[in-house]
Amino acid sequence: MWRAYSDMRDSNWKESDKYFHARGNADAASRGEGGKWAAEVISNGREWVQEKMGHGAEDSAADQRANEHGRNGGDPNVFRPAGLPPQY
Repeated sequence: MWRAYSDMRDSNWKESDKYFHARGNADAASRGEGGKWAAEVISNGREWVQEKMGHGAEDSAADQRANEHGRNGGDPNVFRPAGLPPQY
C-alpha cells in the first residue's frame, strides 16, 4: 500500500486517486489473507479520518469502492486515468 501511496504523491496526477486506492489494496491482498485484512483495516481507518476532517461522504464511498475492488482481485487499471505515465 505504501508503494501505491508514494507513487500517487510522486505522479501528482489529477483524478488518479481511485486507481492508486485499488492498486494499493490489490498489492496488499496479493500477499495473502493477512495482507487483505491489513488493507481493509488501513483503508477503513483512513476513510474514517478523512470523513472526520470534513471530506465528503460521497468521495469516501467512491474510495471504498475502489479499495474493495482491488482487495477482491479486481484489476486496478479499471480506475487508471488516461495519460497516467506508464511507470505508475
